[in-house]
Amino acid sequence: MSKPRPHGPVPNAVRLHEAALAHLARFAATEASLRRVLQSRIDRWARAAEQAGEADVAPRAAQARQEAAAVARKLAAAGTVDDAAFAESRVRRLLRSGRSRRAALAHLAQKGVDAETAGAALPVNEVSELDAALAFCRRRRFGPFAREPGDAEAHRRALGAFGRAGFGRDVAEQALGMTPEDATDRLLATRQT
Repeated sequence: MSKPRPHGPVPNAVRLHEAALAHLARFAATEASLRRVLQSRIDRWARAAEQAGEADVAPRAAQARQEAAAVARKLAAAGTVDDAAFAESRVRRLLRSGRSRRAALAHLAQKGVDAETAGAALPVNEVSELDAALAFCRRRRFGPFAREPGDAEAHRRALGAFGRAGFGRDVAEQALGMTPEDATDRLLATRQT
């Protein structure tokens, strides 16, 4: 049986700031997700301290959580964590990979981006939704990217897949109706922008 890891001192503002910077060096994050990462670190410390039999763990952990929130706010105020830049970058990547606008909004909400910032990050035009639908077709290999021409049943299944992915029927029909050459040209043009 392995020895329990030493729990060390309670995470303070300095240690939490260093942990936040180390996390941001490796991952893009929002203020909310950074706060969750820091609070997870505090929770691990609290569990280890309780297992070691320390007293008064809960009040020290609560104080550390307040410091973690302050560290996340401070980094956001300094511009180190920028929810708007995160949202724009993530939306661009999600749409190019074939995610719908609805799926992109849901992803950003899960990452802690508020609805107003997420809405501002989405492209205004519907052209991007068609481009995302074509990327979805390419990934799923149906519509213009199908290996064999589909029948009515394949078309119905493709529409169902589009619906589950958050695309509207009109965009789905438009993507499924494109020729392979037009769809490929459009996707290539999208990647160049």
